[in-house]
Amino acid sequence: MANRLLFASERGFEQSSADGTGSMLAVLAAAVRRDGRILEIGTGAGVGLAWIVDGLGHRDDVEVVTIDIDTELVAAVAAGDWPHFVRFTVGDALELIPTLGPFDLIFADAAAGKWYGLANTIDALTPGGVVVVDDMSPVQWADDEHELRTREVRAALLQDSRLVAAELQWASGLIVATRRGP
Repeated sequence: MANRLLFASERGFEQSSADGTGSMLAVLAAAVRRDGRILEIGTGAGVGLAWIVDGLGHRDDVEVVTIDIDTELVAAVAAGDWPHFVRFTVGDALELIPTLGPFDLIFADAAAGKWYGLANTIDALTPGGVVVVDDMSPVQWADDEHELRTREVRAALLQDSRLVAAELQWASGLIVATRRGP
């Protein structure tokens, strides 16, 4: 994990997942069913992705898809030493999520798919699938829009009848929600 944090620091990327978020992602990745699928929305510097891969351990039966809109950053992250089952996708998550099929675990860590298009993210969950949304209670808000969007996401996740959700005062504040079965 240290090499991913160093990579982020060297590139001035300051939005990497907190250790608490990462450890939660590792735990949830380890629980993904055989032949399951994981989606990370917001590759960033690859810190969250590294936690997910770490949680999978020696498994190679799970497909991990990570999306980011920043072509150069994705190319730099993808050049790292990643298992064969990790697929890097460049593009707008709002357009891509509906085309990628269902997922057993989704980490929504970008504005697209979290602040905008949250319904598409929830739609992409399998019954029993889990979505993790972080930065729900940051130490300080970046601006008024940040605070407003976070409140909207919180309300949407906690009130969606398709989900069973819990808000955790963990790391930067997490909401973990499971999609109800059919």
